[in-house]
Amino acid sequence: MYKILIVEDDAGIAQGILERVESWGLSARCVRDFRNVLSEFAQYDPHLVLMDIALPFYNGYHWCSEIRRVSKVPIIFISSASDNMNIVMAMNMGGDDFIAKPFDGSVLIAKIQAMLRRSYDFSGHVPVLEHRGALLNTGDATLTYQEQSIELTKNEYRILLTLMENKGRVVSRERLMERLWETDSFVDDNTLTVNVNRLRKKLEGAGLRDFIATKIGAGYMIAEASGEE
Repeated sequence: MYKILIVEDDAGIAQGILERVESWGLSARCVRDFRNVLSEFAQYDPHLVLMDIALPFYNGYHWCSEIRRVSKVPIIFISSASDNMNIVMAMNMGGDDFIAKPFDGSVLIAKIQAMLRRSYDFSGHVPVLEHRGALLNTGDATLTYQEQSIELTKNEYRILLTLMENKGRVVSRERLMERLWETDSFVDDNTLTVNVNRLRKKLEGAGLRDFIATKIGAGYMIAEASGEE
């Protein structure tokens, strides 16, 4: 089922859009924390975003730009500010379409369905994994945190991907080595330790302290909060 994220601060409009979208067999969620739209985006992992321009704290242009740093998911702007300048700005910031308020619900659904067909009929959805504000894009193997890009080696990416896919669970050293072997990177126990330590240093250098926890005799896991042992 396709998932639609609604970034609209007018509760009445947002609820109306959600009900209309769900009546057509799509899944939808309205953003609640307008300070952390990117975090809610990563947690929900939508197939399409409906983005208002005038929002609390940061406008829709800002959040469109932030989403574009980690994802190519289609973004449709919905706004009463439908003059040419705002439409051009929306497209330049990475938007894929623009619908002026007030709009007809059937037109909105038609636009959404057309965008979903164009975006996903010929290509798969690329998920973004999120934890503590860190965003791991599985499409291009990039990690971003607080507007900075953290460069990862192939092994470091595979280790982090495996841990984030199993967030909240311990991943054994054997399982991590199996994942590295799958990419033709033949590592032994010592090499795995070196890779994990280098990854930790990179994460800490970016401000992500204690991101990976060691479970003695068991393996590693993504720490729920800074300082977890």
